[in-house]
Amino acid sequence: MHTITLDKLAIGQKAIITTVGGEGILRRRFLDMGLTPKTKVMVRKKAPLGDPIEIFLRGYELTLRLDDANKIIVAPEPEAL
Repeated sequence: MHTITLDKLAIGQKAIITTVGGEGILRRRFLDMGLTPKTKVMVRKKAPLGDPIEIFLRGYELTLRLDDANKIIVAPEPEAL
């Protein structure tokens, strides 16, 4: 299974979080927002200039800056044929 950072997912692409990076308060905030390992996420939208992105997880939308999204490691789901 290959992994990439959350900011590299395309609109509509789904993935499963494998690792939550960051340190201290930032990592705690990610975990408090529901960004925990084994959570399914999907990129819903990207701003016109690409930053921030909106993801869907656990039944709600969450907007993240690209700088924060690149600290979250995900395993993309295989594309349906």
